[in-house]
Amino acid sequence: MLVGMHDTYESAAQEDRCAPRTRLTIPAQLRPSGGRSFQTVVHDLSISGFSAAAINRMHVGQRCWITLPSLSSLEAEVVWWDNCQVGCAFAELLSPIVHDNIVAQYLGPAVYRSTC
Repeated sequence: MLVGMHDTYESAAQEDRCAPRTRLTIPAQLRPSGGRSFQTVVHDLSISGFSAAAINRMHVGQRCWITLPSLSSLEAEVVWWDNCQVGCAFAELLSPIVHDNIVAQYLGPAVYRSTC
């Protein structure tokens, strides 16, 4: 039963794009399972996931943790990787209140450059 629930969540989070995605730039730390964390830039965010810069190859299904400013690490799973960009689904949906606060803070004029 849990496997089916995971499949449904992944499908809803990534295929149907049920949650609106906001394009923005947020400096963050990304740590792949078994690896060291590295500086990244989050390029879009929704309550179900994010995409970010990732100069090292990441693999579909790999676990990772994203640390956004002023938040504790959030667990996610890699859904895709393409040309220095990674798309991940959060293990647990982000609270809409937390999402809206992050968007309000980072949708402004600040510019952060990624390395790719």
